[in-house]
Amino acid sequence: MVMRLAEPSDVQAPSARRRARSESASHVDRTATDQTPALAKSPREFAARCHAGQQRESDGAPFIEHSLEVARLLREAGCSEVVVAAGLLHDVVEDAYVTPAELRARFGPAVATLVHSVTDHACVGSYRQRKQVLRDQVHRAGVDAALLFAADKISKLRELPNQISRDRSRFGATARGVRAREHLERYQQLRLEHYRESLEMLQRVAPRHPLVTRLAQELDNFPIA
Repeated sequence: MVMRLAEPSDVQAPSARRRARSESASHVDRTATDQTPALAKSPREFAARCHAGQQRESDGAPFIEHSLEVARLLREAGCSEVVVAAGLLHDVVEDAYVTPAELRARFGPAVATLVHSVTDHACVGSYRQRKQVLRDQVHRAGVDAALLFAADKISKLRELPNQISRDRSRFGATARGVRAREHLERYQQLRLEHYRESLEMLQRVAPRHPLVTRLAQELDNFPIA
């Protein structure tokens, strides 16, 4: 079981990829006609251009590998092409300075709305407050957004052991190194707490879906040191 921590108003992600957004999540009907723009243009190529030069924090691999894994999980679970496209694009607003309006113009309102529903807003309070806002907006957005969120969390959880090991190896035995390592480990515990609370939310939205079941299994088997 992950230890509950005091309110982490001063604990933030070590990544500098985040940027603040002020838009609130919205919901639109996902009809078959919404699929055409996503299928006619290449979300994979667009995502690759947007994330060019970015690296995963866990292992230094190209960041697009995360987006590709999320899309693959969604496709294997039988999700629609709209949801798969959103999986490829789910980080471009948050991490690549793409506006929701541009995403809507390129790939249609359904894809843009799904991406927006899983986009974190770095301007919101502490880590815990921000993640609560994110979980609430995913919950309001419906099943497709929940499945996209679940696939993202599965991929991130798989990366986390490597990232923890990499973070621990970055610092020496000096007092400053110990403090930095403790800060990072505290942040990783907060991430696990967020993933478990995300699972609780997802089990309310899509309790029997294979992606939600898989996330539960990944959390149960996570190697907590």
